[in-house]
Amino acid sequence: MRRTKILVAVAALAAAGTVPLPTAAATSGRSDTAPADAASSVATRAAMLSSEQARATTTARGLGLDARESLRVRDVIRDADGSTHVRYDRTFAGLRVIGGDLVVHQTTSGVAVRTDRAGSGTVAVASATATVSRQAATSTGRLRAGFAPVTAGAELVVYAAGSAPRLAYEVVTEGVRRDQTPSRLHTVVDARTARELTRWDDVKEGTGRSIYSGTVPIGTTKGTTSFSMVDRSRGGNWTTDLRGATSGGGTTFTDADDVWGNFSTSSRASAAVDAQYGAQKTWDYYKSTFGRNGIFNNGKGVRSRVHYGNGYDNAFWDGTQMTYGDGAGNARPLTSLDVAGHEMSHGVTQATANLRYTGDAGGLNEATSDIFGTAVEFRTASLSDRGDYLIGEKVNLSGNGRPLRYLDRPSRDGQSRDCWSTSLAAMDPHLSSGVGNHFFYLASEGSGAKTINGVAYNSPTCNGSVVTGIGRGAAERIWYRALTVYMTSTTTYRQARDATTRAARDLYGAGSAQCTRVQRAWAAVAVPAGSATC
Repeated sequence: MRRTKILVAVAALAAAGTVPLPTAAATSGRSDTAPADAASSVATRAAMLSSEQARATTTARGLGLDARESLRVRDVIRDADGSTHVRYDRTFAGLRVIGGDLVVHQTTSGVAVRTDRAGSGTVAVASATATVSRQAATSTGRLRAGFAPVTAGAELVVYAAGSAPRLAYEVVTEGVRRDQTPSRLHTVVDARTARELTRWDDVKEGTGRSIYSGTVPIGTTKGTTSFSMVDRSRGGNWTTDLRGATSGGGTTFTDADDVWGNFSTSSRASAAVDAQYGAQKTWDYYKSTFGRNGIFNNGKGVRSRVHYGNGYDNAFWDGTQMTYGDGAGNARPLTSLDVAGHEMSHGVTQATANLRYTGDAGGLNEATSDIFGTAVEFRTASLSDRGDYLIGEKVNLSGNGRPLRYLDRPSRDGQSRDCWSTSLAAMDPHLSSGVGNHFFYLASEGSGAKTINGVAYNSPTCNGSVVTGIGRGAAERIWYRALTVYMTSTTTYRQARDATTRAARDLYGAGSAQCTRVQRAWAAVAVPAGSATC
C-alpha cells in the first residue's frame, strides 16, 4: 500500500504516554473466573442459535427460496417482547454465497414479518459448473496482490453482492506487503469470464505516532509463581509479545509482582499495558451499553499482539486479533484506547452485518468503527484523553497538531466527504465514511457551533437545515441496533437511513423525536429517503 494512502486511510489512531501499573490497581482489575451471568447469556445465545438452525429448512421454504438453497444461522437477537431477528448466510447447490446474507424478523410465535436481504436478494445461477479453471483464477488473485504470496487458494462460490448473482471463485491470497503490513486479500473472479468482480482485504489497518494512557488498572491472572496478562473477567483477553516477528501468536506477558511497565519503551510491558487496557475498555463499553459479551458475543476474549515487525507504524485488526507496531524507530508503539475502540469494532461489524469493504458498505464499515471508537473514548472518560469527535487528535502526524479525521465536518481533512452523492461508492472507505461520521455527529449534537469538553465544533448541513441532536447515547444505541438487526453485507447509505429509522422506532417509538431527528440528520448529509418512516 502506498505510504500516502496509509496516512489517509487511518482506521485507528494512538494517543501519547506509556503506562506503569501499581499493584493495587492491577489486582482490582483481575479475576480468575468469568462472571456467572456472562456464562448464562452465552449459553442462552447458543441455545437460540441451535433452535433456529434446526428450523432453517422450514424457514427457507417459507421464504420461497430455491430448493437448492440452504440457510446457516449466524446470529440471533431476541427483543424484550420475545420477537427475534435471525441473521442467515446462504449456500446454493452446496456452494457458499458471498452477499447472500439475510435477516428474518419474526414475531414471538415465530412468524416472519419482514426480511432484509443483501444484494439483489437472489442467489440462483444457471450453472454451477465453471469454465475458468481454478488455477487461472488463482493466478489472477496472485497478480492482484501486489506482493509475493505465501499462500493462495481458490474456492468456487456464488457472488451475489452485485446486481445479479454470478458463479465465481473467491481467491484468498496471504502474505506480507513491503511496508510489513500483513494481507489476506480476497479477489472474486468470474468463473465464466475470468473478470475480476471485486476485492477486499481482511486486514483493516491504521496509523499513529505515539501512546497516551496514564496509570490504569488492567485484568491479569495469578499463577503459581507469577502473573500473566490474561483477563479472565473479560473472556480471557490476553496480550502477547511478538518480539519483532510478523507472524505467529507471540508469547503471553508475565510478571512476578503484577506491576507492569515503567512509563517508557525501555520496558516491553509498557506497550502491553496500553493494549490490554484498550481491549478491556472496549469490552466494557459493549457489555455495559449493549449487553454484548465480547467482540463476537460468545463470551470469548481476543488476543492483542504488540511489538510487531521492525519500525512498523501501523496497527490492525485481521479478523481475529489486534496487532500493534512500535512506530518509527521502534520508539513509539501504537497501542492506545483509540486504536482498540476503532479496530476491535471492525470485529463487531464482522460478526454482525459483516459490511463488505467496498462501495457504500465499506464507508459504513469504517464509520461504524469511528463511531464506536469515539464512543469508547467518551465512555472511558479519561482525564488524560477526554472524549471528543476527533480521530487521531493526539497523533500530530502532519506536525501541525491537527487531527486526521473530524466527525463534525469530515471535509476538514481535505479529502473526506460531508455529503452523500452517487460518486461516494467509488471512494476509499476511510474517506466515504465521512458521510456516516457526519450523520452521527449531527444526530448526537446537532448542527452549528458549540464547544464540548473544551473542543470547538461547527457542523454544517448539506441542505441548509438546522438539526437538533438526540444525544450521543441515543445515537449510539440506534446505530448499534441498526447494525446488528437491520444492516446486511451490502447495505448502502440509503438503506442505512432506513435501518436507523427502524431502529429508532424500535427503541423510542413511532413518531418519536429521536426517530424524526435521525431522519433529519440523514437529510442534512444528503442521503435520500428510503421506504422506512417514523
